[in-house]
Amino acid sequence: MKKTSTLALAFAGALLALSGHAAAATLAERWDALRATEPKVMIRDAARTLGVSEAELLATGTGKTVTRLKDDNHAAREIMRRALDLGTVLALTRNENGVIERTGVATRVKPQEVQAGQGAEKDAEREARLRNIAGGYLGGEIDLRFTFDNWKHAFAVVQTGPDGVVKRSLQFFDAHGAAAHKVYLKDAAGIPVFDKLVADFRHADQAGALNIVPVAPKAPELADSKVDVADFQQAWTDMSDVHQFNRLLTEFKITREQALRLAPKGMAHRVAPAAVRTLLDEAARQKLGLMAFLGNGSVIQIFSGTIARTAASEGWYNVLDPAFNLHLRDSAFKSGWVVRRAGVTSVEFFDQQGELVVTFFGVRERGKPQPHSWTDLAASLPKG
Repeated sequence: MKKTSTLALAFAGALLALSGHAAAATLAERWDALRATEPKVMIRDAARTLGVSEAELLATGTGKTVTRLKDDNHAAREIMRRALDLGTVLALTRNENGVIERTGVATRVKPQEVQAGQGAEKDAEREARLRNIAGGYLGGEIDLRFTFDNWKHAFAVVQTGPDGVVKRSLQFFDAHGAAAHKVYLKDAAGIPVFDKLVADFRHADQAGALNIVPVAPKAPELADSKVDVADFQQAWTDMSDVHQFNRLLTEFKITREQALRLAPKGMAHRVAPAAVRTLLDEAARQKLGLMAFLGNGSVIQIFSGTIARTAASEGWYNVLDPAFNLHLRDSAFKSGWVVRRAGVTSVEFFDQQGELVVTFFGVRERGKPQPHSWTDLAASLPKG
């Protein structure tokens, strides 16, 4: 039986205990009842079982373990900018079928990059750029790429775990109430910084309901017959930088996986979904440096380095290193691709809905070609 079905049955049983209430059970009561029967249930799975968003479920703890934070103007950027002072943190980003967790200290923008006095126009451009990157997080241990326009709700959480340890975190959600990014404090020296941040960004309304926007139906993919494939393939060939790829998707109005299907000959080929296990196992065995990109529309988190320990769990494949965890629900993968763009080879995995879950690159020095060990590994992956 699937986990969601098991949770649903447990929830139905738990609700019987509330059936004596004169009024319908509140969301908080339903959440408590579910936890009573499934104490290890993750909040994301519980939200799905209860038919609400994760943000709404978390907000039931407001006034107890949860403090709602400001969500107006550039509040999310400024909270993340202040979070640079927390010291060692665990940064967690997830999408529907993947989770990436990195423990470390976020980098700051170099002093020479924040100098003003270059003219009004240049200073304005500089300030806009610095707001967008929140003062750092480029490279290093905590490596993030933000799309702050999609960050809509923010909370501070102080909660005692089953082990008796108090955990402090900053948790951000998009307009639909889905998790955008979470930051967990790992350094006791950062507690006063955390407390001051929470006080400074405390939302004036701690009792109001969240404005959760329903997810719009996914737009249908443009038929291949309506794509100018010849022009698209020429544009692919003309790419001088892998970062130009997203612009091609917008220009030709095609999805990412569709682009791989229509790629010029020799530029993309399918691999089996299970190839993700081969990739991670071999990267660990060879001590091969790799980059993992995992995002959700609000933020992309990047890991760069070597990995050591891989392990399977029910429906998932994992990297379980001391400062880096990667959890991939490969049971939900539909396809994998080895892709060549602008001379750079990547390996990408998509889920049953055609959504990109994770992308891997080989680590290479700036200005130097990719290591042969990486391209050889990508070429050796089992075909799909």
